[in-house]
Amino acid sequence: MSDIRILDVATAVPQHVVDQSMVRGIVERVFGERVHDLDRLLRVFEHDHIHTRHFVRPTEWYERDHGFGEANSVFAESALELSERAARLAAADRLTDVQAIVVVSSTGIMTPSLDAALIQRLGLSPSTRRLPIFGLGCAGGVAGLARAAELSRGLGGSPVLMIAVEICSVTFRQSDTRKSNIVASSIFGDGAAAVLVGSVGTGPAIVDSHSTLFPGTDDIMGWDVTDNGLSVRFSRDIPAFVREHVPAVLEKACTSWGVPQEELREVIAHPGGSKVLEAYADATGLAAATFDGARDVLRSFGNMSSASVLFVLHQWMNSNRPRPRYSVMAALGPGFSSELLLLRNMDA
Repeated sequence: MSDIRILDVATAVPQHVVDQSMVRGIVERVFGERVHDLDRLLRVFEHDHIHTRHFVRPTEWYERDHGFGEANSVFAESALELSERAARLAAADRLTDVQAIVVVSSTGIMTPSLDAALIQRLGLSPSTRRLPIFGLGCAGGVAGLARAAELSRGLGGSPVLMIAVEICSVTFRQSDTRKSNIVASSIFGDGAAAVLVGSVGTGPAIVDSHSTLFPGTDDIMGWDVTDNGLSVRFSRDIPAFVREHVPAVLEKACTSWGVPQEELREVIAHPGGSKVLEAYADATGLAAATFDGARDVLRSFGNMSSASVLFVLHQWMNSNRPRPRYSVMAALGPGFSSELLLLRNMDA
């Protein structure tokens, strides 16, 4: 059958724009004397790789304590609104052709799931196949796109809509004085991205994917579910992990794809942080400039978990830069895990 291609990509962000000084002020006012080394921890806001982010609520909302129920209600409302906006932009007049929907998110819980609400808001057929994905965190954008391509292939190339939406800001816990909560407050933002895939179009072809789970590493990243909500979990040195493990992962992926590794000259990476992008450059042997698109997204939007890599994809799709024959999408997430997606470019 025909290749499954990326037909369109669109993004959506909430209206409230914050800079690092604004968020630092929130953290100072919320924690005050409760964190004895707060001045030292606040240095995480002094880096230059994030300038602005978007939040679903005004800054004063984050200075008040909110229970899990209230925060999750904000997630549900905001995720639906942003997802619908991104989906309408990505699918446009092809919405009625969509046969399946994949929705990725890890920052809130909905049952019925978000995809069920979106089918009704978007006016899709009640028979639309749906696949909600939870818990993949930052890796979800790549994994979700891989699953969407597989669904489209199984449906004879019919259009499949994939959405990644994260409302990271509502997971900030005023009662959590741990370093991980403060670090997360300096990095994460809110946003949604939608991708339409199918066989009728001229976009990059989705060739194959490659997933890797690293056993015994579930402490590196994830959520601890507490009475007050989702509490972020960070441990170990993720850039060092990238340098140590990504080269072998890429080698194994290329072997399974039957593609010489030297042909992978472009990586569309999830911008988890500037040091992570530097580690990707070291691990792949590619020039630092290869990751400029990811740095641009990080600078303007922060880390939006699963949605971020699709923002990078959106920027890449709309650039005029010449493309190599193959490009690779890459992201890491809870598990600890790696997700890769091989794209073949028509104009190479």
